[in-house]
Amino acid sequence: MKNAECKKCLNKFQQKDIYTIQQFQYRKIPTYKWSLNFFKKLEINEWDSFCEKCITEYAEKSKEGWDKLKA
Repeated sequence: MKNAECKKCLNKFQQKDIYTIQQFQYRKIPTYKWSLNFFKKLEINEWDSFCEKCITEYAEKSKEGWDKLKA
């Protein structure tokens, strides 16, 4: 049963396939603290649900933002 919804694309998916920005705490760069502030500006909190495609897009956006800041 598809009962979870991606905050970005609004597609429905299986609850077991939920991704959140909390998963970014396991990457070294950018830091998780920086990531939380970055996503807060986009009105995304650490518990919002996303599908795999959208969370991957957000991961790339945050990495690009970090790279621009550090350049």
